[in-house]
Amino acid sequence: MEAFILSGSAVDAILLLMVAEGLWLARRQPASSVLFALLPGAFLLLALRVALSGQGQAWWAVALLLLASLAAHLADLGTRGWFRRRRAPPERQTGKDA
Repeated sequence: MEAFILSGSAVDAILLLMVAEGLWLARRQPASSVLFALLPGAFLLLALRVALSGQGQAWWAVALLLLASLAAHLADLGTRGWFRRRRAPPERQTGKDA
């Protein structure tokens, strides 16, 4: 089991399950929204795979994959409307002020 995890095969299996989940979800939702939802996690898993591979020289690849995950997450939030300005509700007038 230790070799399975440390070799990165466990990450590959999880990525394969994520692809299957994405295909299943794309039947009911727009493919772009499914892609934006799953992409940040996929980048995190790829960063984990690089880190588990034990290549000490690949620290920059982990950093780039983490940055890509952040960018994908922000893009997902943007497509969901998280960065739109919210309008303040109108002020309610009380009986004394009216």
